[in-house]
Amino acid sequence: MARTAVPGRLGDRLCWRVAEVTGRRVESPTAVTVVLDVPDWPGHLAGQHVDVRLTAEDGYSTQRSYSIASASDGQRLELTVQRLPDGEVSPYLVDELKPGDQLELRGPVGGWFVWGQDQTEPILLVAGGSGLVPLMCMIRAREMAGSRAPFRLLYSVRGPDELLYRSELREGSPGLDISYLYTRQAPPDAPRPPGRVAPHDLVRNGWPPDFGPTCYVCGPTGFVEKATAYLVLLGHAPERVRTERFGG
Repeated sequence: MARTAVPGRLGDRLCWRVAEVTGRRVESPTAVTVVLDVPDWPGHLAGQHVDVRLTAEDGYSTQRSYSIASASDGQRLELTVQRLPDGEVSPYLVDELKPGDQLELRGPVGGWFVWGQDQTEPILLVAGGSGLVPLMCMIRAREMAGSRAPFRLLYSVRGPDELLYRSELREGSPGLDISYLYTRQAPPDAPRPPGRVAPHDLVRNGWPPDFGPTCYVCGPTGFVEKATAYLVLLGHAPERVRTERFGG
């Protein structure tokens, strides 16, 4: 499969832009979605991310990368950020950032872990925790494009309280099948007891390898490595398994 072209000129993607916060939505007790207005945004592909830079009054500067949650829509951009207990940037973005504040952004970044509307093969999305964010961008881009590519999402999360995009996923979309995997606390109607992802979860909720699906796996490093190994063990071609990970 040919790689999807990345929008915008290289120079545009490498420059820093000032983005203004226009809104925020609480997604869970530890995560919020920040809505940004980014003048001259070059557009992005589903699955890409941006670098966010914060600069203190004393000149100290730090930056982190965050996946884009929203489908490309003019100069509007959404980032979903989960607070890390020992984080340097995420606590500020989750707890203190408010409408009218400004951020510096650079991007979009990434050209491999992306989904394009020209893809018609079945898609398997495997998300661990906040690894859902770039996969949610793919789901939204699919709906915006009116694509009929069949999508299946396996979403692994510690417990019901930590679900992201709860209402939007509950509404669903034609051609999108969603399965939940709870690792610590499962609701009474869950089809399986709490536990980490296992091969039978990917068999039950994924696509058979002979369907030729493209698989996107995103989450903490341990989760991604285990899910990817299981997919290959089940017969999926390694080149059709794309991964994005975070953490040590």
